[in-house]
This record gives sequence, C-alpha cells and structure tokens, in this order.
Amino acid sequence: MASLRELRSRIRGVNSIKKITKAQELIATSRISKAQARVAAAKPYAVEITKVLGELAGASKSLSHPLLTERENPRRAAVLVITSDSGMCGGYNSNVLRRAEELMTTLRGEGKEPVLYVMGSKGLTYYTFRNRAPIASWTGFSQQPNYTDASAACLHLVAGFMAGSDGAVPAPNGTGDIEGFDELHIVYTRFVSMLTQSPEVRRLAPIQVSFVEENFDMGADPLTVSPTAQIQAQYEFEPDADVLLGALLPKYINTRIYASLLEAAASESAARRTAMKAATDNANELASVLSRQANSVRQAQITQEISEIVGGVNALASSSDRD
Repeated sequence: MASLRELRSRIRGVNSIKKITKAQELIATSRISKAQARVAAAKPYAVEITKVLGELAGASKSLSHPLLTERENPRRAAVLVITSDSGMCGGYNSNVLRRAEELMTTLRGEGKEPVLYVMGSKGLTYYTFRNRAPIASWTGFSQQPNYTDASAACLHLVAGFMAGSDGAVPAPNGTGDIEGFDELHIVYTRFVSMLTQSPEVRRLAPIQVSFVEENFDMGADPLTVSPTAQIQAQYEFEPDADVLLGALLPKYINTRIYASLLEAAASESAARRTAMKAATDNANELASVLSRQANSVRQAQITQEISEIVGGVNALASSSDRD
C-alpha cells in the first residue's frame, strides 16, 4: 500500500484536476444556451433565403446553373469535416471523424476521389499526423463561429466546385490554385439534446431540388420547387430570375455551412459539459477512495505508535520492578 505522503499528494492532485474540470463544465454550460440562441437567430434568414430561391427556381426558364446540375461521371468529391479547436469534449471529435472516414470509404467505393477540407484544429491534427494533410483548413472559431468564417470556406469550396474535376482556379486568398471537384459534402455534428449529438453527412453541391406539383414547401431542405405553380407572392425580379438565382445560390451554400458551424458549436459545448461532469464525478469518487485509504494508513500508524508507547512503558515498568 502507498505511504501516507503519497496518498496525500495524489489527493491534492485529484482535487486540482477536479477544479479544472468543474470550471470547464460551468463554462460549457453557460455557452450552450448562447449557442442555441445563435442557432435560433440564424434560422429565419436560412428559411427566407430558401423561400426566395424557391421562388427564383420556379420562375427560372431553366435550372441549368452548375450548382444545380448533376455532373456526368463525377470523379472527385470534396469533403468538409467540422471538428473542434480544443479537446476535453469526450467522443465529439472521434465520432465526427469516424463518420467522415465512412463517407470517404463510400465515395471511393463509388469510384470517386475524396478531397479533404477541415475546420477545427483537432481535425487538422488528426489528418496531418496520419500524413493526410487537407487541401485547406480553417481554425480558431469552433466555439463561436461567425458568418465571415463560413464565407472564407464557402468562397474556396464554391470556386473549386464551379471549376469541376477537369479544371483549376486561383484560390480566393491568393495562395495557389484550387483543383476542381464534382461534388461537395459536409460532415458535422447536429445538436439533438444536451445528452445527444449526432454526426451528420449532407451534400451541399450539386444542390438537390425537389419538384412537387402541389402544396410545396419553399422553406424545405432540399429546395422545393413547383414547376407548374405560379409565383406566389410578392417578388418582381430585376435583373431576371436566372441572374439572381446564380447570385444567390453561393449565398445559400454559405448559409448551410454557417448553420452547420452553429450546430457544431452547440454540440461541442454540450459534449464538453457531459465529459467534464463525468470527469468531476470521477474525481470526487477517486478523492473519496484515496481519503479512506489515507485514513486507514494514518490509523494504522497511530495504532502502531500507541503500541510502541505502551510497549515502552511496560518495558520501563518491568525494569523498575526488577530494580
């Protein structure tokens, strides 16, 4: 059994770790409500831009924009993986990375070459360590993403998609050329509840358009368009619908990336809260076990000291009797 000094040192160490995990738990708890509020605040814009695109698509003479057109024999598919910038969030990153690996395996099985893009330091570290450095990465905002963070990625990815697998275009930031691809997928974590976060895969481009003859929902995802219905309300298009559709479709991609970032931020905070609460509970339990062991060792030492004192007293008494 460990000595009393060792046990007391371990108790101090456990209590120090418990302070850290408790603080992380409280911080994550405070961020969850803010993250959920940001998700709710961004939803009206996403719904409205989807409605407008539905109107434009219904008024367009032809849905021939590259972002709406399926490519023949797609050869390359971009995969954007959203992870966290920091750890201590349980299985949050491992779950989304596992889902990304499954997606890339599926794409290879379909004869497509996956092209990797990453958001978050943890994902960047994961792939770089395995000598699979992504084409581009964006880090530093996983817990509090802004629309501009999504825009930086969107400019790069839309440019690559528009170029196609046979082409290349200069990168928006001037760092080189972007090799094109034929599909764009995103892997992120959807916030379900405080205890459940689900890794999800969505295809961003080509944008899927659902044609419904009646009772179509313009706020749906994918875009829902009625080819026979008349334009419903309210819009007069200047310039024409085709030009506006081409201008708004990249913004729609940007909106979906931003929405995924907000969902991932809420999921990250919820996962960190759960992990840190479990760590704090384990630290409390371990500190209790170590305290009982330390008390047992101390009691044994006290008993031994008393026995030694009593033995010494008895020895002195026996010596006095002989004298």
